[in-house]
Amino acid sequence: MDKLVIVIPAYFEEEVLDSTISTLTQILEQLSEEKKISGGSTLLIVNDGSTDQTWSIIENYHKSNHFVSGINLSRNYGHQNALWAGMTAASVDADLLITIDADLQDDPKSIIEMVDKYHAGYDVVYGVRNNRESDTFFKRASANLFYKLMNKLGVNIIPNHADFRLIDRRVLKQLLQFPERNLFLRGMLPLVGFSSTKVFYKRRARQAGKSKYPLHKMLLLAWDGITSFSEVPIRSIIVFGFLLVFLSAFYVLYGLIRWATGHTETGWTSLMVSIWLLGGIQLIVIGIVGEYIGKIFKEVKRRPRFIIQDDLYTKPKPPRMKNSDSSSNV
Repeated sequence: MDKLVIVIPAYFEEEVLDSTISTLTQILEQLSEEKKISGGSTLLIVNDGSTDQTWSIIENYHKSNHFVSGINLSRNYGHQNALWAGMTAASVDADLLITIDADLQDDPKSIIEMVDKYHAGYDVVYGVRNNRESDTFFKRASANLFYKLMNKLGVNIIPNHADFRLIDRRVLKQLLQFPERNLFLRGMLPLVGFSSTKVFYKRRARQAGKSKYPLHKMLLLAWDGITSFSEVPIRSIIVFGFLLVFLSAFYVLYGLIRWATGHTETGWTSLMVSIWLLGGIQLIVIGIVGEYIGKIFKEVKRRPRFIIQDDLYTKPKPPRMKNSDSSSNV
């Protein structure tokens, strides 16, 4: 039977891990009993540099629950890199792989339907939200705008799909051949191709802890999805350019007020507006070009996407020896 590995990135998730592991263990047991997956299937939890009790919880469950394994990254590398680390480790022996966030806001019961779709012959199964009723108006509107913008830019992306998905072994093998360091998995996976389908579910409320994706992180992820990566100094130039454009608009209003009150100086308004407007536009254009230069800069350095400090999955860590080095680069 096929081995299923569920990859779960975790960043400061000590409050939810007990519930998460219990829920997903029950699902693996059910699928195993129904002979849909092998009994050697695994929950592969990736600790993305958490400094709370997240890794200790993973280690304790690894000793008592044969389904639980994990890898501990040397620092926080970000959600997408943590997923990549888990997928890389799982590629050693997984026949099918599912990624899901530790908070289980994505309905874990949909995993059963995903596995059924896999046995029906699909290589990729996307978990897609069937509504956004739990979102604020701003988040719902901005999400819809993001998906429309991505489609306009020619990026093939599944609307209302985040990082809850199933992929089989051959898709995983092809995906891991992508060399870029600027990861945006929900945009990369459709490029691989193969047969795909969707499973729709209702997103649940977070059971405990706080979201690790506040508004500013979601906006950054959306921006990175468009440019693949962005450098903060270059991005600040773009922001400064927009400020100059807004300032020029303010001077237009100021000039109109001066004109209405009879305090005008010939040529002053048009000169100032032209300087500020054109200067702002130039900085925006330079900043956008700089985004792509920054992306190239990061790619050519070829730094590791992540560094594994402790590995309970592919290389169980031996007793620590003095002056030993247990880190590995990927």
